[in-house]
Amino acid sequence: MDVKVLEALLKEVKAGDLSVAEALERLRTLPFEDLGFARVDHHRQLRQGFPEVVFAAGKSLEQIKAILTALQPRTDPILVTRLEAAQAQALRPDFPEALYHPDSRVLTLARGEIADRGRGLIVVLSAGTSDIPVAEEALLTARMMGNRVEPLYDVGVAGLHRLLAYQEIMRQATVFVVVAGMEGALPSVVGGLVDKPVIAVPTSIGYGASFGGLAPLLGMLNSCAAGVAVVNIDNGFGAGYLAALINRRE
Repeated sequence: MDVKVLEALLKEVKAGDLSVAEALERLRTLPFEDLGFARVDHHRQLRQGFPEVVFAAGKSLEQIKAILTALQPRTDPILVTRLEAAQAQALRPDFPEALYHPDSRVLTLARGEIADRGRGLIVVLSAGTSDIPVAEEALLTARMMGNRVEPLYDVGVAGLHRLLAYQEIMRQATVFVVVAGMEGALPSVVGGLVDKPVIAVPTSIGYGASFGGLAPLLGMLNSCAAGVAVVNIDNGFGAGYLAALINRRE
């Protein structure tokens, strides 16, 4: 439940337009709603400032649909990650206003324009084109949380002049999300150029000795640049969420 919705509810009770019993009925599902297979956390937006995010991987279509049905009347916006295209297509009749982003496998659902809650600009960089799906997951997460986000894709160390051409944009940022596979060098380079936090995201992109993202993960954890933090392999959502928290306007 959104803070504004709760404030409006309390004002209705105070004005006598809504009985205490009716208000209690509306609040019945706080702090969570038990669906049997899932306990949908309607209280999270009040606690943390953003609603529960649906992680679709491993869930059946029926489970995803039931969770979205429970969330939609009380939650805005809604973010679903790791949703397959076939599942998104099957959900369309029930949620026609939802937008599916196939590159990142993210589904977004918002009733209107998302208010700007950021104090500055988040810049999301990808080392290569193959890293874009993870970068897009970070970008969409941060945007759904009310932030201005600028993408800079395919600016890896194999052609460092591509990154240096965008230093003006980088100077405007309050936080960076840097996504890289292979040897994972790009976050260290960015960390050595800027005076803002850098969130490094290793991806599973790379040849055999990349070990499914372990090589860039270890490289980023051992970065010699100060101000670099690292999230898990392919965790664009976690990086975008953390960037939004850092950039959040009080």
